[in-house]
Amino acid sequence: MTSQDTGHVPAGAPDLQDAIAVTGLACRFPGAPDAETFWANLVAGRDSVTFRTREELAALGVPDDRLADPRFVPAGGVLDGIDEFDAGFFGVTPRDAALMDPQHRLFLQCAVTALEDAGQPVQDVAGGVGVYASAGFNSYLTHHLLPHAAELADRADMQWLAAGDKDYLATQTSYRLGLTGPSLSVQSACSSALVAVHLAGEALLSGECEVALAGAVSAGVSQGLGYLHTEGGILSADGRCRPFDAAADGTVFGGGVGVVVLKRLDDAVANGDTVRAVLLGSAVNNDGGRKVGFTAPGLEGQVRVIAAAQSVAAVGPEDISCLEAHGTGTALGDRIELAALDRVFADAPDPRRVLGSVKSNVGHLDTCAGMAGLIKTVLALQHRTLLPTAHFERPSAGLDPGSFRVLTAAEPWPGRQGTRTAGVSSFGIGGTNAHVILRDAPPRPRRAPGSDTDGGWQVLPLSARTPEALDELAVRLDAALARPGAPALADAAHTLQTGRTHRLWRRAGIAAPGRAAAPAAPRRDPVPAADTPEAVAFLYPGQGAGTPGMAAEPYAEEPVFRAALDRCLEALRPWTGAPLRELLLDPSQPDAFDRTEVAQPALFAVEYALTEWWRALGVRPAALAGHSVGELSAACAAGVFALPDAARLVARRGELMGRMPAGAMLAVPLPEAELRRLLGTACAGAGSARGPRRRSPPSTRPTAVWRPVSRPPSKSCGRCSPSTV
Repeated sequence: MTSQDTGHVPAGAPDLQDAIAVTGLACRFPGAPDAETFWANLVAGRDSVTFRTREELAALGVPDDRLADPRFVPAGGVLDGIDEFDAGFFGVTPRDAALMDPQHRLFLQCAVTALEDAGQPVQDVAGGVGVYASAGFNSYLTHHLLPHAAELADRADMQWLAAGDKDYLATQTSYRLGLTGPSLSVQSACSSALVAVHLAGEALLSGECEVALAGAVSAGVSQGLGYLHTEGGILSADGRCRPFDAAADGTVFGGGVGVVVLKRLDDAVANGDTVRAVLLGSAVNNDGGRKVGFTAPGLEGQVRVIAAAQSVAAVGPEDISCLEAHGTGTALGDRIELAALDRVFADAPDPRRVLGSVKSNVGHLDTCAGMAGLIKTVLALQHRTLLPTAHFERPSAGLDPGSFRVLTAAEPWPGRQGTRTAGVSSFGIGGTNAHVILRDAPPRPRRAPGSDTDGGWQVLPLSARTPEALDELAVRLDAALARPGAPALADAAHTLQTGRTHRLWRRAGIAAPGRAAAPAAPRRDPVPAADTPEAVAFLYPGQGAGTPGMAAEPYAEEPVFRAALDRCLEALRPWTGAPLRELLLDPSQPDAFDRTEVAQPALFAVEYALTEWWRALGVRPAALAGHSVGELSAACAAGVFALPDAARLVARRGELMGRMPAGAMLAVPLPEAELRRLLGTACAGAGSARGPRRRSPPSTRPTAVWRPVSRPPSKSCGRCSPSTV
């Protein structure tokens, strides 16, 4: 694939022909309701595992004998808000929402947020959006529904299953969001999330879909109620997870949900999408039976899957400057993982290479564990920052300081030859291993000189399902645009205009850099039916609508408008000697709009340029209407006249009208009966010997209406008969 950047491409950079772009993401993890907070926690090396007091746990129903057990650890990775769900937003009835596993609810909400983060309206994806999703055990069914089975006897068993079983997570998402690509629930225990990413990438490369959602959720209803530690077991004795530390003695479980939006890299670049990171390659395998037991990790399987992913990505161990490990913090798990890494990286030692595990921050998130590691790495690549591992003090015996280091504070990530490449591992109980290779996004295209429109006014449309949500959205947008590192105003406006689904309550503001937005009052607009889209008409005024300098601002700030105006003025030049450019671009020019031979060509030029600008923004009129010279502007826009012909006609029309004797016109906004009482006898009786002639009241309706037409081809294409063209 040709680089989309005119800058330097590092030597030895992998071929991006089959690369996958991460264009959007969303997550909710312990201590982090969104990706921005998650990133801040990671940079700070913060442990977000919750420790509850004895009183809090007792109030939540933990028995006294369990609380008194010396092995009891009052810790867990708590995911807040799992009981919150806007059922109406997804078209779910309250009764169905009561049956729905909170994991399904969380995943739906996260999927919508990820699509919005990517600026990806699903209705614009012709090839379909695929869903590859994983869920943890449905504890809501066992703890809340089955104990009340008698009360729910009127609900069919199938409704129970469809609302909560993990088999239906992906298809529920496709149904609720109207996604038409492949829809698969992916289950391989702790490696489920990365296996979902692997399958989604394969589907994109094979053309099964154009966009894919890959994600996972794990959220038990009994989260954060503590656990009993067993010597030599998987759970930590003190509720702290210490991957690769000499004091590591186990992990702690938590809840989380995360979704990434994936797209073929060349498609993302062509569409102007923001690329957070690039997926170069991935691999999945299984340990088979050559290990201690079914639940134990396998050395050979881990070695093979990491090497296979590097081979697919066309990178070598020497290219990897950061590795996000599975890193459970258990004695057996860490020992085998470090031994596998020693094998893979034996020929490429690098004491600067960073090893880490997000489990030190949020705990082990079960099916969502790999998604937490993946999103952590995507954010690190985007911010070019290497992240610390919480609680790390002394390296474990198996950690080779010649190949890896574990950070205790964040630091810049310079990368190798300016390119950052990372690996992410996830290994599931049962032996399914997954590994993905990521690199930072290629440099964005440089804007052509004069193409930057950030200095101009931008329209910022917002919409939501309720007035309250709309108010909150407006506040959040204002805060987001005020933050350091906020996106360019033109980019934000483009995303809001083209990358959002328009909902019932709407508001629009206009803003320019350094100037306050002017939001309109909320208004309730009817949502059109799917088969009756809203139609837009272009209306073109006649003479009297012009002022000197009227085109100056859009000419200076909008490249499309500027090019179209120049084109039109050039077409008018052979037919009029009027100083149209000066009149339209210089507000200090004497007002010549009272001269018909000047006003009509000038107005036509502005109307032509505005038409081309709106079309470049994607606005397609269903009808075009004009008054006076605006009729000719509408006809030109409809394809009735080509620009050179229209320019000649407008100039000649203005010249002929300019030669006419001076006249006068009076418009009186009164009904005819009232006006007659004010007129003298001569005026009232003028027009006919039989009495006053009835005249229609003045009308502002356009004198012509045109509809866009397709112009015939300039020459035969070989497939059309004369009758069809």
